[in-house]
Amino acid sequence: MRPSFLKTYFLVRPALPRPFRLALRRFLAKRLVRSFSASWPINPLAERAPRGWTGWPDNKKFAFVLTHDIEGERGLTRCRQLAEMEISTGFRSSFNFVPEGEYTTPQCLREFLVDNGFEVGVHDLSHDGKLYASHSNFRRHAVKINRYLQEWEAVGFRSAFMLHNFDWIGDLDILYDASSFDTDPFEPQPDGVNTIFPIWVRREAGSGYVELPYTLPQDSTLFLLLQQSSIEIWVKKLDWVARYGGLALVNVHPDYLNFNGCLGAYEYGAHLYQNFLEYVSKRYRQEAWFALPKDVAAHVHCMNSSFGCCSVGEALA
Repeated sequence: MRPSFLKTYFLVRPALPRPFRLALRRFLAKRLVRSFSASWPINPLAERAPRGWTGWPDNKKFAFVLTHDIEGERGLTRCRQLAEMEISTGFRSSFNFVPEGEYTTPQCLREFLVDNGFEVGVHDLSHDGKLYASHSNFRRHAVKINRYLQEWEAVGFRSAFMLHNFDWIGDLDILYDASSFDTDPFEPQPDGVNTIFPIWVRREAGSGYVELPYTLPQDSTLFLLLQQSSIEIWVKKLDWVARYGGLALVNVHPDYLNFNGCLGAYEYGAHLYQNFLEYVSKRYRQEAWFALPKDVAAHVHCMNSSFGCCSVGEALA
């Protein structure tokens, strides 16, 4: 979408009934699946490793990362149950909370997650789609975001709606950003980075941060927009990423996960996510590096001291 259209869309979005927005997105999604069948969910251009890439720790075949964006109050109430599901299957993940959205994140929840081996990140500021309205607006909000990063002892950030400007994001005091994707025509800003590997983004001052693209389709895309009833697409894409030794990063929203079997209009059964975790554990337990986003970012930071990671521009070329 053009920047001017994005501004208009997020301005009028609150006035559009949610059922109408979902119906419209489903209609458009069906068209996009046909139009982008050659590059989604797998984009062959994304398989190439960056120049000088030396691999993952302990000679693991690929990296596997779980992240969660908590958009509203409903998602907040499901965080512990989601974390307990992952603990029971041997996984850990990153939970990204909105600092000034419709809920307040309890300190006890953040402490529970960190104490149990999870990561806490910052998800936008207000989750209203207006963060990138202008650079001056972003800079003002960056001051607040940096305060929350420090308060929560967080090193990772992800924008709402996967909006991004890699130069502006450099204003944040972060180790990594996760607001991009290798390929995803369903997003408002559908400019994929065309790589399944982390990206080193250089700041003007000479420092840098790591960009971690999600490389498996979001749960909302699969189960809400495309109304899939199985994990087939997740499995297909994961196997492809593993084959080329990339970063398999998925974003799952607790807001849409239903644990009791009585599905609402904007939900899917949590058993699908559990089935996926069980598949990963059974198929790749010995081959994958199961890591938190901050661990992957730290690994790339170390690698960057010895070779030149691909830049955003090189990845997009």
